[in-house]
Amino acid sequence: MDEPDLEPDLELDCRGTRCPLPVIRLAQGITEVPVGGVVAVVADDPAARPDIPAWCRMRGQEYVGERLGEDDVPVYLVRRLRE
Repeated sequence: MDEPDLEPDLELDCRGTRCPLPVIRLAQGITEVPVGGVVAVVADDPAARPDIPAWCRMRGQEYVGERLGEDDVPVYLVRRLRE
């Protein structure tokens, strides 16, 4: 499941935002990538760790995994599976 070297099609910088804003930005941003494309959500809000995978399950998208960015902020990877 974890693809640490995966290059995202879109990166959303959600540093400094709190729940539910990272998930709202993901919901808006995922429409900007094609099916099969990947969105990276950079978020320092601890609630993003459970919220983003839960959003993926509810919306039928693939939670690819999590990695640390260069600044040690978590980066959550989501693959668009459907329109």
